[in-house]
Amino acid sequence: MKRLHGKSALITGSARGIGRAFAEAYVREGARVAIADINMARARETAAEIGPSAYAVEMDVTQQGSIDAAIASVVTEAGGLDILVNNAALFDLAPIVEITRESYDRLFSINVSGTLFTMQAAAKQMIAQCRGGKIINMASQAGRRGEALVAVYCATKAAVISLTQSAGLDLIKHRINVNAIAPGVVDGEHWDGVDALFAKYENRPRGEKKRLVGAEVPYGRMGTAEDLTGMAIFLASAESDYVVSQTYNVDGGNWMS
Repeated sequence: MKRLHGKSALITGSARGIGRAFAEAYVREGARVAIADINMARARETAAEIGPSAYAVEMDVTQQGSIDAAIASVVTEAGGLDILVNNAALFDLAPIVEITRESYDRLFSINVSGTLFTMQAAAKQMIAQCRGGKIINMASQAGRRGEALVAVYCATKAAVISLTQSAGLDLIKHRINVNAIAPGVVDGEHWDGVDALFAKYENRPRGEKKRLVGAEVPYGRMGTAEDLTGMAIFLASAESDYVVSQTYNVDGGNWMS
């Protein structure tokens, strides 16, 4: 039997990138998946490309009303919620003396508040269902350490790791497992923007930072979204029922903790 047979999943920010790869993997394992994204047109397109087991849900994780409406939509569409992946996130970088309040507020609103209050709404639904559930938060190797130009993003991902620990300890009594994945450097259109920011602040030609970070990974290359799907399936399945409050590094050996 498929590992997620009959399960209902919601993945935030899943119209593209890592979230989309997770959605495709979950569908292959038998789940029905809500492609939740602020870009509804792209979410519909992605859901149509994945197939009938995927459907689009409009969701802005900075707005409580939007979070609640998305959860309600999943319950109506799929009969409940078994798996949440908090994937929606934003990246920015700047030297400490150039960080703006606008950038700080935006990153914390999406990466931390969005994660917390989406997790809260999902947990309430899972508790009401009385059948447990799985919550997977997307952390980062950046949450394991500071980086000179990436202070705010690093702080948000450190907060995600901490929230995962606390929520996991609180919710396991309801048989809701909360864990996290900490990717390293993952190739894709997201990293094109990251590379451009490093080029600006480190005075590098475009593409050089991306090449350098890939070469520094012990595995020998940057990761791909597909490299993360095995852990995402494991943490969503019954195989992880005894795993609580953990953050797993999936980074080609970049960080050991």
